[in-house]
Parts: sequence; C-alpha cells; structure tokens
Amino acid sequence: MVGKNSSGLKKKKCKRSQTSPLVSPSPPVSGSSSPPSPDARSHLPHASPALRPLSSLASAPAPTPMEAAAAAPPPHGGAPARGLGRREYAVLALTFASYAAFHASRKPPSIVKAVLSAEWAPFSGARGPHRLGELDVAFLSAYALAMFAAGHLADRADLRRLLGAAMLASGAACAALGAAYFLDVHALAFFAAAQVASGVVQSAGWPCVVAVMGNWFGHASKRGTIMGVWNSHTSVGNIAGSVLAAAVLEFGWGWSFLVPAFVIAALGVVVLVSLVAHPSEAGLEAQVMEVEMNGDGGEEVELLGEDKKEAQANEDDELEMEMGSQLPRAIGFFEAWRLPGVAPFAFCLFFSKLVAYTFLYWLPFYIRNNAVAGQFLSHKASGILSIVFDIGGVLGGISAGFLSDAIGARAVTSVLFLFLSIPALIVYRTYGSISMHHNIGLMFLSGYFVNGPYSLITTAVATDLGTQDAIKGNSRALATVSAIIDGTGSVGAALGPLLTGYISTRGWNSVFFMLIVSISLAILFLIRLAKDEIVTKLSTRS
Repeated sequence: MVGKNSSGLKKKKCKRSQTSPLVSPSPPVSGSSSPPSPDARSHLPHASPALRPLSSLASAPAPTPMEAAAAAPPPHGGAPARGLGRREYAVLALTFASYAAFHASRKPPSIVKAVLSAEWAPFSGARGPHRLGELDVAFLSAYALAMFAAGHLADRADLRRLLGAAMLASGAACAALGAAYFLDVHALAFFAAAQVASGVVQSAGWPCVVAVMGNWFGHASKRGTIMGVWNSHTSVGNIAGSVLAAAVLEFGWGWSFLVPAFVIAALGVVVLVSLVAHPSEAGLEAQVMEVEMNGDGGEEVELLGEDKKEAQANEDDELEMEMGSQLPRAIGFFEAWRLPGVAPFAFCLFFSKLVAYTFLYWLPFYIRNNAVAGQFLSHKASGILSIVFDIGGVLGGISAGFLSDAIGARAVTSVLFLFLSIPALIVYRTYGSISMHHNIGLMFLSGYFVNGPYSLITTAVATDLGTQDAIKGNSRALATVSAIIDGTGSVGAALGPLLTGYISTRGWNSVFFMLIVSISLAILFLIRLAKDEIVTKLSTRS
C-alpha cells in the first residue's frame, strides 16, 4: 500500500496549466482521445521528463525542486521560482538550527566534566575519569545502536512529526541530567539511564534532517558545498552549547543542562508547527503533462486542457493508480550495506568520528588540566576556549565540501584532510602549551582538518550514496544509507571517549597516539576509492 510518507510522495493527478511555458502555443486539442497531430507534437520539448512515455517514468529520476520551479508557470504572471527559493532557505535554516540544537544539548557533559571530577560523587576521586568515560559511552553506544533502527523509521514515518518529537524528548532527557544537581542525585545508574535515553531519542534527529535536505537539495549541482555549509551546524551547535553551558556554570552545573534543554525543546515545537519536509507538501511538484496509452500498442502523449470533459475521469484514475504503483520502496538494511561505497565510507567514519568526538567530550577537560603559558585555566575559561576547535571545524567542513565539488572527488578530499590532520595534532600537542596564541592557532588548525572529512562524509557523501544510480534515484533510501554511515561512525564515537577516560590516566601523549592511529586507519579504508577517483579523472582528461 502506498501512502503519504516521509519523502512526501503522493499520488496526484497530473495536469497542465494553459499558461505553462513547457509547450509553445499550438492548436486546441479536441475532446477525443486521438493523439495530437505531428505539428502539435513538434512543439513538445523532447528532453522534458514530463513528456516521456509512461514506461520510462518509473526509471527516470524525479525532477529536482529547482527543475520543478523552472518548469512551473509563473504565479499571476510574476517571476518564477521566487517562492521555491524562499522555502528552500527556510528548510535549510530550520534543519540547520534543529541539528545545531541537538549538538548543543550534547555539549554540557564535556563542559561540566572538570567540575564533576572535582566535587560530585561518583565522578570524583581516582576513578572519576573512568566513570566519566563510561557515562559518555552510555550515551554514544545507545545513540549508535538506535541509529540503525532510526534510519528505517525515518524512511517510513512523517519526518516533521518524528523530528519534532525527537527534539522534545531530547530536551526532557537533557533536563533530567540537570535535575540531578538540584535533587542531589549521586547514583551512577541514574546518570547512565538518562544518557541512554538521550542517545536513543537523539538518534532520530540525523536521519530526519538528512532526509529532508535530500528531498530539497538531493540533486543540486553544488551539493558538496551546500552540505558543507549546512553541516557546520555540528560545530555551530557545539559552540552554542559550550557558550551556554559555560556561561551559567557558575550558578551550578545543573543549569548547564537546563538551558540547552529548553532551547532544543522550543525548537522542537517550531519544527512541529512549520517544517515542510518535502516540496510536494507545499504544492511545489513539477507540473507535468498527463500521459495515456493509445490503443494500437504504441505510447503517445496527449496535451489536456483545463476544460477536459468528465468522460476522461476513469482514464485519470487509472493513470493515478499506475503512477502510484511506480513509487520507490524503502531500501532494506543489508541491501543498503551492499551499495557501492557505503561500507568503505562507513568504516572510515568509524575512526574519523572517534577522533572528532574525543575532542567534543574531552577537550575542555584537557585544557583545564594542561597549563597554557604556565597557567591553568578556570572551568569556564576552558569551556569557552574549546570553541576554537569547533570554529576551525566550521571552516574545515565548508572547505572540504567546496573542494570536493571543485575536483569532483569525495574520497580524495577526505584522504587529504585526514592526512594533514596527523601533523596538525602532533604540533598542537607539542607546542600548544607555549602561549595562548599558539594554543588558539594550533587548536583551530586541528579542528579544521579533523572535522573536514567528518563533515563531508556525514552529509555530501551520504547523500551521494543514498541517491546513486545503483538504486535508480530511490530517494527513500537516503535516510537508511545516512543512518548506516552515521551509525557506524557513532560506534567509533562511543569508543573514543571511553578509551580516553582510561588512557588519559597514563598521560595525554598516549591519547594523542591513539588519535593518530585512528586517523591512519580511516585513511586506509578510503585508499582504494581515492585511487579509483584519480584514475577516473586522469582517463577522462586523456
């Protein structure tokens, strides 16, 4: 049974406005079912997907929102596509703010780590770092495991409702952690349960926002750049979460959770009220011609005027049912794993995200416990200084997306950024403590190269793989593919902070060695794909 789903696909009758610019003026068509004359057919643009035979509609890719806007007649004689552009920007902004809020609500644990390890049982004492690492893995392991199921759910559910509900539930879970301060809760089981609940509900956020972006921008020519700019929500959310949590830390660490919780819950209400998950929900589908089969085995196209007689209603219904039967099905989990490129990029992200999330959860703690120019920073100053890494990550993600579009090679771009991140981390660990200027500059450089490939793989690469030719443009596969890639990466994200909690007790040089080994393994998974991209580029030039 085909119905309204997350991708916004609906059964609709295909009509043509009399003012449509798709076809040049031609003699009126009579009410009979006879095909148009050769002269009338000569006006049809042969490249238009709307005018293809019915048998080719199932295999032809759906028109992009931009193409739909170009094909649609101007409203009331006005300029076309202006409304579509406004809606695209609105979707871009709302999904950006939504996922930034998700990341902002994840940031408080890293900001309050130093405070908890100093004064709040069970995280104080010699085993405090171990307990804090276990708290991180409680969230991230639940997030990673739930992500695989969330992708299937997002392919089948109403994206607006699912995303809004996930944001409200995330706000509640974050607020529960803050309430532990005011209720004087010291049980490790409570903190772990709240983190597990938070990980489960937050897992629905990423497949939803990626699916919505794929619906609106999935076939944009500059997809890498668009996704690179859009994916800066990760770093922007980290920055906002750090600033909010650090700003109220002096009033008690519980407030560091309550403020981000309120923000994500408020945005969840906005999403439920105003998010348009698919262009079709705003009536922006491409205006196409109605298609019918002629009686002698051939397939013809007939232009129907607005005054089509009631006698044609039965044929309209048959066409509508046949068009609905051609809607793409949601792809299976193991089928998605077998798609070309999915496994290498997923395992690359495993190690890349391990590094990124180690910084996300432990950088303020690292800064607090390592002197800069001979002085130790306060808890608040350490949290605020850590945003420099995320600022570098914003520019790194945008640069990676722009470069991958320019050279047309996602794997090569990812390998380049990963390779350069190794010397960046070595230099930051070696010289970052000399002065505040050295610390800021080298931290920025580390964030630039570490977050570049992470940003590229989770957005543009996931969108490429979820809409590739191997699945014939099935847009409903996008949430599943993105969930597989990000879910696999999230397993690494859970492992990194956990290992850091144990390894850091032996010294931070050991932690940085672990990060460098992880980056090297991430590169190995993409070597073959990068080589294939280089060979392809060289062969096309020769």
